[in-house]
Amino acid sequence: MPISIDAIRSATGLVKRAAPRTLQEAKASNLATAFLCHSHEDADLVKGIINMLANEGWDVYVDWEDASMPATPDRETALRIQQKVVELKYFIFLATPNSVRSRWCPWEIGYANGKKHIDQILIIPTTDRSGVWYGSEYLQLYRRIDQADQGGLGVWSPGQSRGGVWVRNL
Repeated sequence: MPISIDAIRSATGLVKRAAPRTLQEAKASNLATAFLCHSHEDADLVKGIINMLANEGWDVYVDWEDASMPATPDRETALRIQQKVVELKYFIFLATPNSVRSRWCPWEIGYANGKKHIDQILIIPTTDRSGVWYGSEYLQLYRRIDQADQGGLGVWSPGQSRGGVWVRNL
C-alpha cells in the first residue's frame, strides 16, 4: 500500500538520528546510503522521508542540502547528480504528483537504471487523501518502499504484497 502524503508530512516532526558528516562516516557506521530523487516542490515531504529513513538506519542524500551544487541547474548539476547516483548504494524515487510531472526526475531514474543493479533502485509510491496513487507504470518495474502492517518500512518486489524485507535489513 502506498505511503500517504499526510503520513510523510507528519514525519517531518520525528526526531531523526544524527546524520553522518561524510559518506565515509556513513559507510563506516554501516548505514545504507541513498540518493533521493524528488521534486523540489515537495520539500516538506522530503524532510519527512529523510526522517523516516534515518530512523531505519539510512543516510539519505538530497541535492538541495549539498552546498556544492550550483544555484541554477546546469550541466554541472547533472554531472554532480550522476556522480552521487553512482557513489551511493541505493537510488530512491519519491513518487508524488510533482515528481511524476518533473523534467529532472525521469532523467535521474533513467540514469540510475543504466548504472545500478535493479535491486538498488527503490520507489516510494504515495497516495493522497482521496486515495489517488502516484507512480507511473514504469515505476512499477522496481522494488517499492511501503509502510509495513507491523509498523516501520518494508521493501517489496513488483507485484509482491507479502514476504517483503525490512528497510533496516537491506
